Amino acid sequence: MPSTVRIALNRPLRRLFDYLAPEGLALKPGQRVRVPFGYQQAVGLVVETDIEPPAGITLKPVQSAVENWPALPDETFQLLSWASDYYQHPLGECLFTALPAALRRGRSATEKSEDWWQAFGSSAVLPANAHKQKTLMDWIAQHKQGVKSSDIIKAGFTRPQLKALRDKELVRAITPAKESTQSHRCDETIGGPELSAAQTEAASKLPLPTSGFSASLLYGITGSGKTEIYLHYLKQNLSARDQALVLVPEINLTPQTVARFQRYFGERILVWHSALNDSERLHAWLKIRNGEPVILIGTRSAVLLPFTALKTLIVDEEHDSSYKQGEGFRYSGRDVAVYRAHLNRCPVILGSATPSLESYHNALAGKYQLIRLEERAGEAKPPAVSLLDIRSRPLEGGLSRPALQAIQQTLDDGNQALVFVNRRGFAPVMMCFDCGHMVECPRCDTRLTYHRRDRAMRCHHCDYQAPATETCPKCKSEAFKPVGQGTEQTEDILAASFPDTPVVRVDRDSTQRKGSIQSILKQVNSGKPCILVGTQMLAKGHDFPNVTLVIVINADGGLFSVDFRAPEQLVQTLLQVSGRAGRGAKSGKVVVQTCHSDHPLLKSLCHGRYLDMADQLLEERESGQLPPFRAMAIFRAEADTMEQSLQVLDRIKPLANAPGVETWGPLPALIARRADRHRAQLIVNTDNRRRLNKLLTGICQTLEQEKFPKSTKWMIDVDPQETG
Repeated sequence: MPSTVRIALNRPLRRLFDYLAPEGLALKPGQRVRVPFGYQQAVGLVVETDIEPPAGITLKPVQSAVENWPALPDETFQLLSWASDYYQHPLGECLFTALPAALRRGRSATEKSEDWWQAFGSSAVLPANAHKQKTLMDWIAQHKQGVKSSDIIKAGFTRPQLKALRDKELVRAITPAKESTQSHRCDETIGGPELSAAQTEAASKLPLPTSGFSASLLYGITGSGKTEIYLHYLKQNLSARDQALVLVPEINLTPQTVARFQRYFGERILVWHSALNDSERLHAWLKIRNGEPVILIGTRSAVLLPFTALKTLIVDEEHDSSYKQGEGFRYSGRDVAVYRAHLNRCPVILGSATPSLESYHNALAGKYQLIRLEERAGEAKPPAVSLLDIRSRPLEGGLSRPALQAIQQTLDDGNQALVFVNRRGFAPVMMCFDCGHMVECPRCDTRLTYHRRDRAMRCHHCDYQAPATETCPKCKSEAFKPVGQGTEQTEDILAASFPDTPVVRVDRDSTQRKGSIQSILKQVNSGKPCILVGTQMLAKGHDFPNVTLVIVINADGGLFSVDFRAPEQLVQTLLQVSGRAGRGAKSGKVVVQTCHSDHPLLKSLCHGRYLDMADQLLEERESGQLPPFRAMAIFRAEADTMEQSLQVLDRIKPLANAPGVETWGPLPALIARRADRHRAQLIVNTDNRRRLNKLLTGICQTLEQEKFPKSTKWMIDVDPQETG
């Protein structure tokens, strides 16, 4: 009798499907198979084998195995099964997250060989009017070792142009020498970066890869050299056969980090992030799955990949909200990394200058080892932080006169300044000073942001765009002016105030083009006086040794938010951006503009002792019975009308009534309408994690049987980072 296997499909369904395994086809959990599904063929992953077949149902057979080995090894399979249960997401979608897009579609898990081309002969033999072919021929000739087809296309040439040269036998396909494909080499004699006494002491407390599971919270102030500790630790303790994973919030913004790792580890370094194409992802995935001794530097999804020899995990900037997936499979890369280390019986190192309250609470409770590094590397000293009360002060582009004077003095001294504005665009709103009209997004409950560079009004939530006008759309008055500050406006004011100094803007808009962040960093790292203007992107791990002044335009945004995490995020952002100042031999200074200079949180900021502020915030969380002292989940609903969204949550609320469980809501979300969808939420709180998991599992199973209108959707977010 053929055996029965249980298959997971990449569908948003909280169920698995049974199929017959044909005789002679041995299947294992984690293996990819092709199966009939309705009128289509689908790629599935084997979850169980040799199960009891359901009675009275005729099962379809598995058509074929894509490979004769499991795409997901046991430990990765266990990890994703746990994540599916913890985050209450369909197992099929969770399992397929560990596969690159090409493998999800059923492509073979082998790499296509790519042609390399080398020039033979001279472009002089080409006709005079074959300008593009001549240009391509000369370009290929510059690459003596040959060049890949993909690089030719990336350089702006076309396949027909290449084919024309091949047909004329002016270029030939070659087999590249091995060294020509290796772009990064390292000197094996380098033992690791030199550590200071404080760094050496911190590094000595980190458990070895062979010592089993442990979680260490490395609290190192900005500029203390946490990256050097990671490099030293891996260089000294990782064997030539082992794999390691280094998670970073946004890899495209920190090319310096990747370059430093490549210097010490050369070709062992792989990267993983959303900008890779399908071939690059498959190449990295195969190296990882085949057990090659790589050190992977990646964003949050890298933690789900099928490592087979993982011996160390490092989560850099572990507090960063980028580690939490915001839609679909809403997992936390940081928390999954900790559980993965537990499964692998290896250490995980969580590093940050501003640890999340969850991680710090775990350290205080003894679950994590707390390692302190409270000295800056080299001769650098922490910057002096001062509050500048801007009440009743005239502002230019959000900048006060004392702030402009401080920038002038910094430039006169031959140094660089950084101005932090946490809003992109020119102004967050356009308002008519005659009738009071403000331009709102027709699809969201938000106002449109004015982008003067593009003469456009944009919604930063749904990407709606409309042309900007000179007059009020409602009353046609010319008293239609921008209100508030964005990075573009501040950039213009600074360019006008300091015409002889380059002003460099760093935000989502200015870094969209490939390579733009690298060119920006090259300009800043030249050391010449300049002014950086940017959003939170500037606070993420950059090392600017010549920045000696940081100006924070307005620090008050997070002081009075409805989100209970806002004060924590405000302090983290301000300390991170402040840490960009004085990282070299020159001392740094931070000026924080505020209308609430007497606020205790901002006053504590001047002392720069983050853990003291974290203790204060933890006390507030405990008194309010909020995470990390309680477990939280949010049910979110969206529909064509608010009434429909609230009806879904009204159906869920009675299911959540249980001893020790609190529910808040249902209520409209903070932005109740987004992209013409009406959004509401129901918060579930309890002091028992297992009770919450069991409750949520029961609710989700019940909801799967419910029939809601097609336009109505519900979702669940466990351990939410945003509660608005």
